[in-house]
Amino acid sequence: MINNEFIFSSESVTEGHPDKVADQISDSILDEIILNDNNCRVACETLVTTDKVIISAEISTNFTIDYEKIIRNTIIEIGYNDPSLGFDGNTCNIELYIDKQSNDISIGVDQIDNDIIGAGDQGIMFGYATNENKNLMPYPILLSHKLTKSLSDNRKNNNLKFLRPDGKSQVSIKYKNNVAQYVDTILISTQHSEDVKEHDLKEGIIEEIIKKEVPSNLINEKTKFIINPTGRFVIGGPHGDTGLTGRKIIVDTYGGWAKHGGGAFSGKDPSKVDRSACYMARYMAKNIVASGLLNECEIQLAYAIGKPEPVSYYINSSDIDCSKKIDKILGSINQIFDCTPKGIIKNLDLLKPIYKKTASYGHFGRNDSEFSWEKIDKSEIIKNL
Repeated sequence: MINNEFIFSSESVTEGHPDKVADQISDSILDEIILNDNNCRVACETLVTTDKVIISAEISTNFTIDYEKIIRNTIIEIGYNDPSLGFDGNTCNIELYIDKQSNDISIGVDQIDNDIIGAGDQGIMFGYATNENKNLMPYPILLSHKLTKSLSDNRKNNNLKFLRPDGKSQVSIKYKNNVAQYVDTILISTQHSEDVKEHDLKEGIIEEIIKKEVPSNLINEKTKFIINPTGRFVIGGPHGDTGLTGRKIIVDTYGGWAKHGGGAFSGKDPSKVDRSACYMARYMAKNIVASGLLNECEIQLAYAIGKPEPVSYYINSSDIDCSKKIDKILGSINQIFDCTPKGIIKNLDLLKPIYKKTASYGHFGRNDSEFSWEKIDKSEIIKNL
């Protein structure tokens, strides 16, 4: 970094990327179970490869689920419905390896005598918010998601007929004094039909996706566009690369701008603090920034398995002279936010089939009504501390 100037990059992937296919299958299974059994315990991992889906899971539920139907419907909805793609939801082989949650875990999580829920595992979870845009998200990951979502939308509405389900974006932004100046580089790699001409593909991506999704004030004569740099991306999706649940945790969160504790989200019911506590930490950080008390906020929560209360809270900010404000927030944090698993589940209304939607285009910075952790209903309380 020279004179506080730097370039920062984040990436996103489409819903047809093999890792995201796996995430969506895991979360589709979770949604179906949680819709019918609020007391379920789900930890579902998916592997996808050429013409094959393998599920390995620990699931405790009284509900009988048609796993194969859910898996096939999810794959077809994503866009893999043609054998020529090397992965077809209608015909792919499905293998299921499913057991119940370990009793050694469940005795710490479901403490019925005390009417509490203990954390499903130990771990550290982070949440982040910044006021550099109305979504309170870092610009590189926010724009990367907009680009991949547009790739999918333009494929599904047949606006760009050459598009296929797999794809990636990467946005590099020039910063000065931590303020976004302009987009330095936009990289898009998209799976495409065999017959599309390179010129037509690049022109379509630039005109119909980049120029419509990236604010014009962030693009200037220095901005570089890189489209399908290898020149060919016909073989893609699970046929081109194996996909695994939980392998895109940086795409799911803040694009590397903020810290990550390492736990994946998809396929996990909200008793797993890997998921729910990250949602709560985002909720906390976003409300703090929305209150105007801090311009940027990163929160860490830490848990011990079987214990309901976090073992520690930590708040960090790059704001100048923010220590007194942080101490003020920490002094009232337990009165404002209930960070026990039971409190998180209740206050964020997490016992609903909302999870498949989170499994592509990021868990944070979205305005969808299901994303309760994006509410800023505590900001006035924090403002008046």
